[in-house]
Amino acid sequence: MSGKRPCKPTVKRVLVCVILLTMPARTVASPHAPRQAQGLRLSDNARVRAALDWFTPNISWVNDQQARITEIPAPPFQEAQRASAVKELLAETGLPAQIDMTGNVTGELRGVNEKEIVVIAAHLDTVFPPGTDVKVHRDGSRMTAPGISDNGSGLAALLALARAVQFAHLKPQRTVLFVGDVGEEGEGNLRGMRALVDIYRGKLKAVIVLDGSGTDHVTTRALASRRLEALITGPGGHSWSDFGMPNPINALVRGSVRFINTKVPASPRTTFNIGQIEGGTSVNSVPHEARLKVDIRSESEDELTRLESALRECISAGARDEMDSARARSKGKLEWKVELLGSRPGGELAADSPLLAALRAADEVVGNQSRIERSSTDANIPLSQGIDAISIGAGGSGGGAHSLQEWYDSAGREAGLKRALLTLLGVSGVAEEKSR
Repeated sequence: MSGKRPCKPTVKRVLVCVILLTMPARTVASPHAPRQAQGLRLSDNARVRAALDWFTPNISWVNDQQARITEIPAPPFQEAQRASAVKELLAETGLPAQIDMTGNVTGELRGVNEKEIVVIAAHLDTVFPPGTDVKVHRDGSRMTAPGISDNGSGLAALLALARAVQFAHLKPQRTVLFVGDVGEEGEGNLRGMRALVDIYRGKLKAVIVLDGSGTDHVTTRALASRRLEALITGPGGHSWSDFGMPNPINALVRGSVRFINTKVPASPRTTFNIGQIEGGTSVNSVPHEARLKVDIRSESEDELTRLESALRECISAGARDEMDSARARSKGKLEWKVELLGSRPGGELAADSPLLAALRAADEVVGNQSRIERSSTDANIPLSQGIDAISIGAGGSGGGAHSLQEWYDSAGREAGLKRALLTLLGVSGVAEEKSR
């Protein structure tokens, strides 16, 4: 017993106790209650349920479209043939579909409010050059081919979502644009998404990017990156008679060795990759030029700037070292330059964003847990301009991205499709059905 004196039962205290005992009990709200309620409200809508129910019996159709699209080559800057196929498939759903001047395919689902737009997009292009064998090999639910997951799965999901909402006669509150965009990979520099944001900037309320497979993540933080090309040129000559003249490939190798020894921090995470080296005309010729392409990424803009400066300094030093060691300097000198091929800006989605709340509500409904990630995707552009955007996987599982052994397994892809649809409808809203 504590040392405090017991309270005397006054009339006032008795009345307070009676009031408290007779008041209805209140339950403590779960921190997930708001988003659970949002997701459940959506899934209770008869037309939303019809759209969700469309996926399972039509998974074979979705898989077939994924294989069909993947087998249409779409190297960087050569997406036109694939764009035409996606336009045709969007038009078959009943959506007005077109290809804009940049090469993006758009299918419009008009909402009650046509002054506000939500974009759901999947990129059309792949990293693979012309001539790559993109034949899809199927073994049960597993498909193998370059680009089958990145981004065959995203494009197939885009088409499936369009079919589902049209099948269920859903009308959103905000207008929805289903987009197959160009220029996400390599030197495309996100040109398709840049064009979309420029065109719809005043109306654009949210962007959902479907990129690759899975449901285990949501990208809300845009990883900044730069792509650069270093070029060294010289007079060129014969491997025997002109031996000793300055050699651009030698200079590039010297500079590259310096650059790959550049120290980068673990935090903020920073990376670099020499992805391409080209030069020379034959094994017995001193080349007249050599070039390499470098990808640098960092969570810090300062680190990006430092790495870009380091590359320039290393290439300059490589050219200087080659000139200093050349026996026949009188036969010509080396010139060098480093050019910026593309720059992807960084950005971050606010923790209290309605779009993130819609994604979390969708996760709750389908029984999924997803972690927040930082990555470089089409979402970089809207995020960098203060527009709500996320990038998510389209369900199923995959691996070997950007390799000839890339694969995708459609088992369980329905959860990804439902998650994407509920996220889309959560941020676009669903118009109330008119009573008859």
